[in-house]
Amino acid sequence: MKVLVVEDEEKISGFVRKGLEARGFQATVADNGDEGHALASTGDYDVVVLDLMLPGRDGLSVLQELRARGNTVPVIVLTARTEANERVQGLEAGADDYVTKPFFMDELIARINAVARRTNLLHAGKLTLNTLSREAHYGREEIFFAPREFSVLEHLMRAPGNIFTRDQLLEQVWGYGFDPQTNLVDVCIRRIREKIDREGHRFIETIRGVGYRFNKTET
Repeated sequence: MKVLVVEDEEKISGFVRKGLEARGFQATVADNGDEGHALASTGDYDVVVLDLMLPGRDGLSVLQELRARGNTVPVIVLTARTEANERVQGLEAGADDYVTKPFFMDELIARINAVARRTNLLHAGKLTLNTLSREAHYGREEIFFAPREFSVLEHLMRAPGNIFTRDQLLEQVWGYGFDPQTNLVDVCIRRIREKIDREGHRFIETIRGVGYRFNKTET
C-alpha cells in the first residue's frame, strides 16, 4: 500500500515513515501543504496522512481542495490539535479519520488499514490489491496478474475464511454455469500462489475435496 505522509516536523515524519516501511508499506513524505497537495492530486497514493498545521497551504485547505476536485483518496488527519471544533472541521472537510499527537504507531497502522478497507483496497499482511486500478503489491514489489488470476484472488480476499468451491469460482469468475471438466481453477490458483507465496507463507489454503479458502493470517 502506498501512503503519503504530509508532515512538516521531521522527527514525526521520520518516525511515521520508518514505522510504515517496517510493516511493508511504501511511504512518501511531503513537508509542506503545497507539495502534499500536488502529490495527493496525482492519484498515486492509497491513503494520505495529513497534518493540519503546515507551512504554506494548511492541511484543512489541502483537504478541502482535494475533495472539491473529486479526489476521494482516504485521508487521516494527524495533528496536535485536540479541540473538538477542529476535529469536526477536519471531518466535515472530508477526512476519513482523525489521530491526535502523541500516538502509537500501531494505532495509526490500524486506522490506515481501516480506512483502506472502506475503499477499493484489500489487504492481507504485506499483500495489497487495488480493485479499482487492478494493481497488486507485496510490500514494495508490484505483482502482475493475468485478469482471471486477479479476479480469483479478489473473490477470495473479499471473503477471508470462507470456502469457495471450484464450481463457484468457475461461475463467478469465468461465467460458466457448468463444470467444463477442466482444471482451470486449479491452474489459476497455482499461478497465483507462485506470485504471492513469500517468506514461507501461504495465503490460499486448499480444502481437500471442496475448494479453496483465503486466510488473512498466512499459513
